[in-house]
Amino acid sequence: MIKTFLFQLLFVSFSVLFFSFEPIHKITFLQSSSNKPGNNSVTTSNPDCNDEVTSISSTLYSELQLDQEGLSSEALTLAIKGYQKLINEGMVHNTKYLTIVDLSQSSRNRRFYLLDLEKMKLVMHTFVAHGKNSGLDQAQQFSNNPNSEASSLGFYVTKTTYSGKHGLSLKLSGVEDGFNNNAEARGIVVHGASYVNAARANSSYMGRSQGCPALPQNEFTKVIRLIKDGSVLFVYNPNTNYLQNSTLLNS
Repeated sequence: MIKTFLFQLLFVSFSVLFFSFEPIHKITFLQSSSNKPGNNSVTTSNPDCNDEVTSISSTLYSELQLDQEGLSSEALTLAIKGYQKLINEGMVHNTKYLTIVDLSQSSRNRRFYLLDLEKMKLVMHTFVAHGKNSGLDQAQQFSNNPNSEASSLGFYVTKTTYSGKHGLSLKLSGVEDGFNNNAEARGIVVHGASYVNAARANSSYMGRSQGCPALPQNEFTKVIRLIKDGSVLFVYNPNTNYLQNSTLLNS
């Protein structure tokens, strides 16, 4: 009887000790009220609170060590803020993924970040092109105008795929008037390109597009299949005009 009791006590003590080692630094994601039952999509609680956005961003930035990956902390904070607002507006159907194109960095850096917000993982970190009229190595000029061949800043929601001149491609809907709402008319899409690759990182600048966030040939298919059908993609640059006049970020 005593042996049995001691065994049970030892088992309980071991169980408590084991579970006490579970990670404690985790971001809690809650089901959005706008999501349908059974949907695994997620959002953060109290999305209109700037303090919470900052807290979540700080935790995510630290947990994934995104500073070591070169991502701007401001880019992440703004991305999460816009992501939450777009979910509240019912515009996001694939809330698992958040994509950030950090155009504050050199084109020779891996400045494309695909985050899995359910599993708290950096799923993809790779090269991405900017528009040829945005600059050489560094993107400095941005445009929403047709035929500008420049990158457009702001938030996009991914749409459906199609097969075009670049093969599998992903349509993007620019949701910010005056900054990227002409994306579909301009044919701004996610696609693969031979001029975007690790070898070009050793040159003076990466190959440039006509405004599309073009990805390496060996990675674009995986990215498109993950983020298609209603996820958020944010193209960031610390551009004063955008930061001060984006309705999505300042409302």
